[in-house]
Amino acid sequence: MPGMLDIRDLKVQDLQGLAPEAVAALAQQMLRHIEQQAGELQRKDWEIERKDRELALREARLEKVQFELARLKRWKFGAKTETMSAEQRRLFEETLAEDEASLQTQLDALRAQGAQAAKGQETPPKAPPRRLRRRALPEHLRRVEHRHEPEDTTCPSKGCGRPMTRIGEDISEKLDIVPAEFFVHRHIYGKWACRCCQTLKQQASAPEVIDGGLAASGLLAHTLICRFSDHLPYYRQEAINARSGVRTPRSTLAAWAGQAGAALQPLYDAHKRFVLASRVLHGDETPVALLDPGAGKARKAYVWAYARSHHDPTPGVVYDFCPGRGAQYPRAFLAADERAGLPAWAGTLLTDRYGAYDAVLDEQLQPGRRAAACVAHARRKFDELAKAGTSAVGEEAIQRFASLYAVERALSGLGDDERSQQRQLLAKPLWEQLGAWLQLERRRVADGGSTAAAIDYTLKHWAALTHHLDDGAVPIDNNHLERQIKPWAMGRKAWMFVGSELAGHRAAVVMRLVQSSRMCGHEPWA
Repeated sequence: MPGMLDIRDLKVQDLQGLAPEAVAALAQQMLRHIEQQAGELQRKDWEIERKDRELALREARLEKVQFELARLKRWKFGAKTETMSAEQRRLFEETLAEDEASLQTQLDALRAQGAQAAKGQETPPKAPPRRLRRRALPEHLRRVEHRHEPEDTTCPSKGCGRPMTRIGEDISEKLDIVPAEFFVHRHIYGKWACRCCQTLKQQASAPEVIDGGLAASGLLAHTLICRFSDHLPYYRQEAINARSGVRTPRSTLAAWAGQAGAALQPLYDAHKRFVLASRVLHGDETPVALLDPGAGKARKAYVWAYARSHHDPTPGVVYDFCPGRGAQYPRAFLAADERAGLPAWAGTLLTDRYGAYDAVLDEQLQPGRRAAACVAHARRKFDELAKAGTSAVGEEAIQRFASLYAVERALSGLGDDERSQQRQLLAKPLWEQLGAWLQLERRRVADGGSTAAAIDYTLKHWAALTHHLDDGAVPIDNNHLERQIKPWAMGRKAWMFVGSELAGHRAAVVMRLVQSSRMCGHEPWA
């Protein structure tokens, strides 16, 4: 019996003259073949989709690895450059200036000697005038005048000998300094007695920050400023004071700072009420090492900072030293204080969207509070992409953020109401374009990559990032408060750690006063 024909080998001529049963069998065979091919095509489609997903995931991982690698290289090699620009470069620039001035002085001296030898002059020629115009010295500085007049004011010309007339004067100012001078206040209280009534009368003693203490208020302020503004540890202050013949052991300096910090507590409470009276606040936190004697090492504590709005005409900042970074600390700081007569704070809090602030800004628990996000934090994520060079989205996003910041700079001198109106006209369309562009790019970017993470962060916090469009008193970013936290970063390098929680609170009390004085244009010591 001949074998069955395969439908793939059949031709049109072979189908002619076949019995109906054979045609039906061939049709069934053809249907099975079609179903088999359809199944194979579907499996191939599934395989292609699976490979496409794997490829997209692999590309996302590759992008993330390239981004992390570029950032690691930037930290490894660029960190030295950044440190050079911040610390070492400043040191080398100072050394370069010293070397340049030294060489220029030697060069001028050699030129003067050469000119003197060539002309046979007994006195060196006058130095050429400087071309650079100096900035005028401050008017409040004490002036000590030195008069220079010729001994003989008669005309030196032969055959004249008449008295000369003063027609003017040239004034040259030199800046000088008297090193820190210790002096003693002598308070003399006269005693008055009535011989008849046997009554003694004497003026009450003058009030001091430390009753019965050795240090006057000026020395206490100097000690606090050196510690918390100039970041000089007590052992360095002890050595500096010793050069003037004054013995101030570091234990004594620490005791003075402790007593002065306690005396400043009422001012701290009053200033806290002033800062929290603003309906728009900046909020941020920074780590500080706290000595833990029981563990034999330092552990991490935090300084929480709150400042009045950058657009507020009267600036102010207050610090709160806390042993941790949990939400209970800002929640307690912003809560009502019946002892101090302070109601619970209500308004808009501008933060970096750290998770601890969610409990503080929960509208169900605190209906009077609103959340605003720092645009600079969202921008930095795209800036890292642009620097790494792994995504074109970063470059485009940076340009769009630059347009938004250009609008803010143009509106910086306006009032809150006018700024809000101009933001609606100028900035809101740019934000709408940015949002539409980010949503479009997000659909094109695979999950799991750094580009997707940057876009997701911005879209997730979109309402908080654009809250400033509806309120002209809300700044666009939190950079204002980050600048007020920098003194703590400088202090960390000098102090190394805070000795106790009480010492941390005292540092917060003093540094709040120092930094707020600077913000208002006052000299901290005064």
